[in-house]
Amino acid sequence: MSQSSKSPNVPTSADVARLAGVSRATVSYVLNNAAAVRISEPTRRKVREAAEELGYVPHAAARSLRAGHTRIVLLPTSHVPVGPLYSAFLNELQWALRRLDYTVVQYGSLGLNGDEAARAWAELRPVAVISLGEIALSPHNVATLKRAGARAVITLGPAGVPGAHALVMDQAEIGARAAGHLLERGRRRIGVVVPREAGLELFSGPRLAGARSVAGAEVEEVPLAHTEESAAELAARWRPLGLDAVFAYNDEYAMLLMRALQDAGLRIPEDVAVMGADDLLIGRLLRPRLSTVRLEMPTGDHLASLVDRAVREPSEITERNDLMAALVVPREST
Repeated sequence: MSQSSKSPNVPTSADVARLAGVSRATVSYVLNNAAAVRISEPTRRKVREAAEELGYVPHAAARSLRAGHTRIVLLPTSHVPVGPLYSAFLNELQWALRRLDYTVVQYGSLGLNGDEAARAWAELRPVAVISLGEIALSPHNVATLKRAGARAVITLGPAGVPGAHALVMDQAEIGARAAGHLLERGRRRIGVVVPREAGLELFSGPRLAGARSVAGAEVEEVPLAHTEESAAELAARWRPLGLDAVFAYNDEYAMLLMRALQDAGLRIPEDVAVMGADDLLIGRLLRPRLSTVRLEMPTGDHLASLVDRAVREPSEITERNDLMAALVVPREST
């Protein structure tokens, strides 16, 4: 084999230590962000500069063997349109986990059921899994992940899972708040949009049930796809439905339907009161401005700290249902 075809020597922590003039232990402390060891900033800078010059990066597998577990937090990617609110929350969560020295790995889980997903996730040996609730996990799935080394399985969704740290977000409260507001505005016949898009039933079902739980409200399920054609078709037959208000699942569906209702000659809110959820900025730019249910979710920093605590104290199984509040924001559309 010619010299040019040989692979270059892979730099080691010993090479970094020699170049920086420090011990290998110091290199390990600096590059692994060991908070328990005090190292001066000039020394940290020398180590980082030496590692950069040599092109050295720590070996994740070796680090995992020393620690007894990985620093991977597995975050299954969403396969349903979660909207800007959840997207911003997830971005904040990932930044916060990185600051705590975790490696966030997003995993495409489209088409997997609970058993398939748990086995696929377990292959990566994550120290924690954060499931957004799109895949229904069972206690058996949680046990599979823990046998593979996951110290914490955190679920976000409308219901908890035995064996997991459950952050329960009460979707029914959102529907109840919306219907209650419309009832206070003198509306009785309320349509509740149920998106046709697959995967959203985990959220839309409880929101519909919450609206139906409000005494005095006559609630009718209104299927709607997130397309102009579907909205126009629904608006064209709105009058025969006899509905004087609609809770349109979220702000995006509400804006889509409101435009279609106006195009069909219906006045907002005189003929139809329209309400969304999420309190997106664009809803405030509409005319009339969109009434909504604001969701006060936990910050990414707060959830990241809960994940870190669950990893460090894996025996402490908790269920929290106080992490999301639903508040009505009344505007001109109702």
